[in-house]
Amino acid sequence: MKKKTKMNSNTILLLITIALFAVLYLGGCIAYGDKGFSHLQTFLNILITNAGLICVACGLTIVMLTAGIDISVGAMIAMDCMLLAVGMQSGMNAIVMVILVLVIGLVFGIVQGFLVGYLQIQPFIVTMAGMFFCRGMTAVICTDQVSITEQTSALFYKWANTKITLPFGGYVNGKGVYMAPYIRPGVIIALLVLVATFIMLRYTKLGRSFYAIGGSEQSAAMMGLNVKLTKMKAYVLSSILCSIGGICYCLNTMAGSVSQALGLEMDAISSAVIGGTLLTGGVGNVFGTFFGVLINGTISSIVKTNGKLASSWPNILTAMLLFVFIVIQSIFAAIRARSKNK
Repeated sequence: MKKKTKMNSNTILLLITIALFAVLYLGGCIAYGDKGFSHLQTFLNILITNAGLICVACGLTIVMLTAGIDISVGAMIAMDCMLLAVGMQSGMNAIVMVILVLVIGLVFGIVQGFLVGYLQIQPFIVTMAGMFFCRGMTAVICTDQVSITEQTSALFYKWANTKITLPFGGYVNGKGVYMAPYIRPGVIIALLVLVATFIMLRYTKLGRSFYAIGGSEQSAAMMGLNVKLTKMKAYVLSSILCSIGGICYCLNTMAGSVSQALGLEMDAISSAVIGGTLLTGGVGNVFGTFFGVLINGTISSIVKTNGKLASSWPNILTAMLLFVFIVIQSIFAAIRARSKNK
């Protein structure tokens, strides 16, 4: 009975998220179709802009499934971007710098995962320390904004400016020129991360272990799961995906800055929550998180297309959605608690 309730919770929350995205995007197409919002490229631009966030949100989903949290991801993105920019400006090869960023993500995840899993320190405290560390290290690397140009790294510049043209969904602009829709390499990376995370969570023993620990840590231990090691693996995966997201983020911004990615951790957490991941752990779907990212991106795109609304409106609307979804999650949590007592 418990398994059936859990599956229903996942499905219903996912359907609510997809329906909300469809309503928002369709509303934008109707209201601003004359401004090009209905063009396929508008949707693809949301993916291009949020490719890094998709990777980070996938990592946050894994951690939140274990009833944990990671607020260091935004600061880590800033550190990754600054490291890439300064490193390539100093003459380092782009491939070497990308590998270095991934290795740092691995080490950072191991440290945080060990502190949370084995030393059983509160995840919020551990990742807050990680956030301060990464922000501080970003400033240590360089306090100025560093741009990545073709002269800095021809290879990285080529990656960032590569257009993967789609054979459908184009339109003819006012000058009679056919505009073919396109995506960037960062989108391909983000979608591969999304699919790989989904497969891992749904079809592997490790993925099922994350759900089990979030559902009931005591029950998971009684089933023979190594709770401490599994929690550590969750934070390692989160940090690695964050580093991949940092690379995608840098491909989009082509710069490193101390103030970069401020609040991105909140965007990732809100995307996961809106996507149906319970804050109490045990319930969530990475595709729901993906649609959560799309909802946040659609809200920002509608505000920009309008041109008259204040830039603070996306935050206000996201806060309202968070409130609604937290209430819905509380209802599901109550249902789950009642089913356990039966």
